[in-house]
Amino acid sequence: MLQITSSTNLNILLENLLFLVISTSFLGFVGFLWRESKPFSLPQTLPAWFSAWLAVVLVVGLALPLVVMILWGVWWGNRSVLQALIPYFVMLGLQILSERVTLKQFHSCVWVLIPCLYLPYRFWQLYIGLTLVSFDTRLIWVQRLLAVEIVLWIFNYGVHLSQIPRLLRWEVQPQSDG
Repeated sequence: MLQITSSTNLNILLENLLFLVISTSFLGFVGFLWRESKPFSLPQTLPAWFSAWLAVVLVVGLALPLVVMILWGVWWGNRSVLQALIPYFVMLGLQILSERVTLKQFHSCVWVLIPCLYLPYRFWQLYIGLTLVSFDTRLIWVQRLLAVEIVLWIFNYGVHLSQIPRLLRWEVQPQSDG
């Protein structure tokens, strides 16, 4: 069992490193191509629903998994929970860091692409995490949380994609009466 766990940990680590290298290289390349574009900033007026959505994402996508990782993974010592959630938090943190650096340091429109890369990978991470904990019937609540996380981040991806025109300040044509 220890050999399988070590092998699984190594595979997860290599997979995450590969994603990080490929996505960072891609974002760096695209950033280089668009280096002469106007400085990018987020639109100042956020939609009315944004605060509520952000609260849902923070509670369901950050606070709940953190509590689960601390309780089931650390407190009760379940390694598969740690295998599922540590990479999730590491990549979530790296996504936030990438977004912050791209937006605040470089003022680059590449910021819009970061969730387009990281969110689909997050679906994969959560699916792998779900398969890791699915063999233990004592972890039914962890399994349900991971399934909820998959739904949350898929929905969040749709939200992000639906807001790209607004983020890029594409003009809306006035509607004709005819």
